[in-house]
Amino acid sequence: MLKKHRLSRSRETMTLPDERYRAVMQAERLLKDLCDPSVTPRVPKEIRQRASSVLRHWPGEYYIKRLAHESPDIIETAAAEPDPLYKIIKEHTVK
Repeated sequence: MLKKHRLSRSRETMTLPDERYRAVMQAERLLKDLCDPSVTPRVPKEIRQRASSVLRHWPGEYYIKRLAHESPDIIETAAAEPDPLYKIIKEHTVK
């Protein structure tokens, strides 16, 4: 079965599968930092509690990699060269 390339649109930008992976990993790091008073000392208690609550159900690395394996057009963990089609479209998007 041939998978179609899907492009995610957020206003004028397109997100590549490897960029989506990095965003998920960076969001996890941000949430962990928000939970740690030594990293973010001036964060209110309510924000720490919300970050902790989100992390409780955050998908671990195993699930992210499984998602990438099942749907490489949505998320890609490899830092390999992006698909040439994505590169062409990304380079020619109107800003």
